[in-house]
Amino acid sequence: MSARLSVSLPPSLAPYLPRALPGASELLRRRRRMMSGRESPPPGGPMEPEEEEEEDEDEEEEEDEERRERAEPLSDAEREIIQDTWGRVYENCEDVGVSVLIRFFVNFPSAKQYFSQFQDMEDPEEMERSSQLRHHARRVMNAINTVVENLHDPEKVSSVLALVGKAHAIKHKVEPMYFKILSGVMLEVLSEDFPECFTQEVQMVWTKLMGAVYWHVTGAYTEVGWVQVSSSAV
Repeated sequence: MSARLSVSLPPSLAPYLPRALPGASELLRRRRRMMSGRESPPPGGPMEPEEEEEEDEDEEEEEDEERRERAEPLSDAEREIIQDTWGRVYENCEDVGVSVLIRFFVNFPSAKQYFSQFQDMEDPEEMERSSQLRHHARRVMNAINTVVENLHDPEKVSSVLALVGKAHAIKHKVEPMYFKILSGVMLEVLSEDFPECFTQEVQMVWTKLMGAVYWHVTGAYTEVGWVQVSSSAV
């Protein structure tokens, strides 16, 4: 029987952690309706008005949270910033991708459970030499490149990220929170390796993009009826 997922995060990654998956509040409301249908009303009549008001307030808060999670569209200026900075990163895409994955796996070793090829690796130097890890690093960077190249076409971006989300939900059964954690790690590495172009303003624009990526990916999880599978984090 698996334990509930729990990870310890450095403060710099706290803003990137997901609060809730899109659709979570709807599942909660359904559960409440089912429970209320099975239970008999308390003696003296139906639920007291105060309890109904509290439930309504809870549902409104959940709906507000979902709306806040919705991705904001990028402006033309923001798209230009992302494409310009990404062009410099992509010149060294494999090495950057490897650096991102090594930090990701070192700081969050529970993520290695999804990679049989290198899940037993502990030494960062061994990870760096791994051809399998390098191959996956190229795949990650190429996926981001596809998104960046198609920022002018929101439908294309949505389609690409839906495929990524569905594959990770159905085939790989990856906990969606790892997408958000990986986004935070990537932004950390990019700001350290490219300080001249990843200024505070640029980092904010990239954070917005990563939020949109996460929103699309988790939307795909919800679409396929993802039910969270708990797993242990080390």
